[in-house]
Amino acid sequence: MRKKLLPAKAPLPKLRSDEDAARYFDSHSVAKLWNQLPEAKPARPSAALAKSIQERHARTKSPISLRLAPEQIEAAKRIAEAKSVGYQTQLRMWIVEGIRREAKRA
Repeated sequence: MRKKLLPAKAPLPKLRSDEDAARYFDSHSVAKLWNQLPEAKPARPSAALAKSIQERHARTKSPISLRLAPEQIEAAKRIAEAKSVGYQTQLRMWIVEGIRREAKRA
């Protein structure tokens, strides 16, 4: 059974910790105050995080065109669904496995 939330008080009380905020928002709803809340400042990642994001972005995947028979695509979709992954992700995983296996043989 869901507990009924009390309406939040405007303005919101000062919350000193994440735990205080969690307790407050567990028992209060801000639905009626949502449009009155001040806009949050955009998050600014640390220099190290920003650099990591840029490096990861530089290594993004390149799109290719690959022609497969419809039954191959359907089979990949069925297998991927059973594993709870997208079929394109599953195809990429198979390609990586094949590359590793062939690299060991070379």
